[in-house]
Amino acid sequence: MTVTSKPASYSFTIMNELVFPNDTNPLHNLMGGRLLHLMDIAAAISAQKHSNHIVVTASVDNVSFKHPVKLGDVITIHAKVTRAFSTSMEIRLEVFSENIQPNSRIKSNEAYYTFVALDEHGNPVPVPELIPETDEEKLLYETALSRRELRLILANKMKPENATQLKALFFPEM
Repeated sequence: MTVTSKPASYSFTIMNELVFPNDTNPLHNLMGGRLLHLMDIAAAISAQKHSNHIVVTASVDNVSFKHPVKLGDVITIHAKVTRAFSTSMEIRLEVFSENIQPNSRIKSNEAYYTFVALDEHGNPVPVPELIPETDEEKLLYETALSRRELRLILANKMKPENATQLKALFFPEM
């Protein structure tokens, strides 16, 4: 491993929060915006650990709320860099909610965030390459290019005809 690369495991971050009344809506469910805020913090910590720089959020992929998180639940957020590009990093987040009384834990959300590393003047800086080690890390690393192309197309920063990874996925004979 060189100075310009880091294993994916180095960026792994776990963040825990307890859901209080001021975090909930009238149905006593965690407000979606509050959860996105917590996910953004966990993803930023993971990206900063990988890049050793201040980072800013560049994009948030689709976030689906699969299961409500209730008042009094403990939220556990797992964040890890899945791929590093020149100045940006893709971070995968998984959110679990746990009710301590019946001792139940359920996956409530997952998402991908993209962060850009910045220098002290606010200019993008190169980030270390990512070394995937486990089979899951290798799969997430390989599929990150397709997710990146989709993000760039949706942001009008790439034309669909230039998305080589997505074309190979949908039209393998080409």
